[in-house]
Amino acid sequence: MSNQTEKKKVLIFIVCYNAEHTIEPVLDRIPESVWENDNYQAEVLIIDDQSPDSTFYKAYEYSKVHPNRHLMVLYNPKNQGYGGNQKIGYYYAMKNDYEAVVLLHGDGQYAPEYLDQMIRPILDNQADVVFGSRMINRFEALKGKMPMYKWLGNQILTFTQNRILKSKLSEFHSGYRAYRVKTLSEIPFEYNSNYFDFDTDIIIQLIDTRKRIKEIPIPTYYGDEICRVNGIKYAFKVVNSCVLSRLNKLSIYYHPKFDYEKTNAHYEGKFGYASSHQFALDSVSKGSTVIDIGCGPGFMTDKLNKKDVKTISVDLYINPAVRQDSWKCVETDVEKYDFNDDFGKVDDILILDIIEHFKSPEKFLQTIRKRFSKENPNIIITTGNIAFLPLRLGLLFGGFNYGKKGILDIDHSRLFTFHSLIKTLEMNGYEIIKKQGIPAPFPLALGKGKFADFLLWLNKLFILISKSLFSYQIAIIAKPMPTLEHLLEDANSGKDKKIQEIAK
Repeated sequence: MSNQTEKKKVLIFIVCYNAEHTIEPVLDRIPESVWENDNYQAEVLIIDDQSPDSTFYKAYEYSKVHPNRHLMVLYNPKNQGYGGNQKIGYYYAMKNDYEAVVLLHGDGQYAPEYLDQMIRPILDNQADVVFGSRMINRFEALKGKMPMYKWLGNQILTFTQNRILKSKLSEFHSGYRAYRVKTLSEIPFEYNSNYFDFDTDIIIQLIDTRKRIKEIPIPTYYGDEICRVNGIKYAFKVVNSCVLSRLNKLSIYYHPKFDYEKTNAHYEGKFGYASSHQFALDSVSKGSTVIDIGCGPGFMTDKLNKKDVKTISVDLYINPAVRQDSWKCVETDVEKYDFNDDFGKVDDILILDIIEHFKSPEKFLQTIRKRFSKENPNIIITTGNIAFLPLRLGLLFGGFNYGKKGILDIDHSRLFTFHSLIKTLEMNGYEIIKKQGIPAPFPLALGKGKFADFLLWLNKLFILISKSLFSYQIAIIAKPMPTLEHLLEDANSGKDKKIQEIAK
């Protein structure tokens, strides 16, 4: 592009702390081909993170001496940390409509000569993110004077993180990175750590949201710069973040930095393995009539339709796909509905992962019993188990993390254990036919595979030891006991039969 107004804007973002001796050489090393080219307009943002030395003044003076270059120098009046400083820079890039932003360090550890190679894959739409990796040619890092303990630590941590996240990166710990600014706007990086594990947090977010990551080899340079990273603390934090991100997928743990859904369309079907959905599906006979209360997106409706089940779908909003698969639909507030429509003989009533959303489960159960006790259908109920061991351990250490789904869904009004749910059912006139513990949905969090299958098997084994302690979800099949009204009707009917016998 020859017209400068058509050029894409690229931000070279330099994070600085105590870099008074290196910031000017770093700026000098930015190639002229980056400043002047036909493809993009490069601008530099320097944010000094409250350095006690002269970093800000050196950078500011450099901007004055080079007025032909687009340099902005900012200063944090309070230290934000390595991650916190990055957040400010990326927000600056988003607010000022840059196409790409490249992270560069003010201590000279990463080569500015590679800036163009970092930028171009993004502008050419080959990647959403570009990482400069020192470990693609890993032995070159030793030649660049990377200390042996750091070299080994880098590889051990990267191997561990790749295994946890099911990724294939050559390095997790390079600070030389380029991002498409639109990509940054699509992940919740503002909730990431302010410490050095910010870089791991953002990689997890990129992997989880399936962004295109490209790695390019870069040289390694270690000079006399001061390392400000506590290696043990850093290693613990990055592995901990990886593990917690997977627990977030299991809905055992919640943190907004791992929450990528901007709508409520975050529930998923759980079929093909031991789960609440599979339990309910297996409990319904082929060709029966079923009421699916709180049918949601229609995961069950689709499966029931394939079993020739006549499904009556009941929910506040019923989408077109559910309507297509249902025999009848009732669009209503479930808690206020009296269920007095004519459904014919109902065999099963599904109350899957919804009773915990009700303000008064007791009143709802009384309504169901009053309406259906005469027909004696199976009432199939599933809900989260608040006594699940990880939640108990969380409570032990003061944690109680609500999230967008799972046992501690932020929309839940009531929480249950096996004992409390059974007690609630029995007090409201239900006979318990079957109770079963459901393991955590490992295939949903980790993907279907041998490791997820092993964890499911292990979880099921522990459930045999203690349902209340090791069940992720509770599954109950109950039957409504006859109400007094129905018993009185039966007594009158019995009287009539006896009179007829006497008449004979």
